[in-house]
Amino acid sequence: QVTLVESGGGLVQAGDSLRLSCATSGLTFSAYVMGWFRQAPGKEREFVAAISRSGLPRYYADSVKGRFSISRDNAKNTVDLQMMSLKPEDTAVYFCAGDPIHRAESVGDVGHYAYWGRGTQVTVSS
Repeated sequence: QVTLVESGGGLVQAGDSLRLSCATSGLTFSAYVMGWFRQAPGKEREFVAAISRSGLPRYYADSVKGRFSISRDNAKNTVDLQMMSLKPEDTAVYFCAGDPIHRAESVGDVGHYAYWGRGTQVTVSS
């Protein structure tokens, strides 16, 4: 059974940093493309970042480029999202996702990913 568990969310102030982590089990982690998505209240789930099996290439939404960084540790079966210069508009539930197929043209699509975590709340106050 594939499981993804996010951690590291919390309440921070604008300009602060936060690091999210996603622990996985039940899969050959190094064979999976991994992504982070977020969903704010009343909005659709949106792409944040993705990382290929080897760690390169990495993909980012325009809204987080230069502020967020995705990384993975294939030995620990984890994928992290380092978030800096956080803004109130970054407030959302953040989800980890994974899929064994890498389709570069659709890594930003919710439908690309077969497996999802339950999410971790990130709240950025102004």
